[in-house]
Amino acid sequence: MRATRGAVRRARGPLLSRIAAALFGGYALAVLTSVAALALPMGTVEAVLTGMQASFVVYAAAVIWVFAARSARRAWLGLALAALPLLAAACWVWRVPGA
Repeated sequence: MRATRGAVRRARGPLLSRIAAALFGGYALAVLTSVAALALPMGTVEAVLTGMQASFVVYAAAVIWVFAARSARRAWLGLALAALPLLAAACWVWRVPGA
């Protein structure tokens, strides 16, 4: 049985949404992780290196999460929930002078 064109078009939307979530949402989480690492109680150089290394793991995990989630909506929601604590730490780093 062949899929109709309408069914193929309906299936494209969630797939494109997941791809966008993996690319842009994963990148945003990786950046927030890298910045939030500066809030860790260690020297600046060590915090930068830790943040850089952790950002690779976070990006890979975000991509895996996006395609493992039940729906594109859950994928976006999961990325947003993961971003909240990272955003709070990043905002603290941006506000604190010399951190």
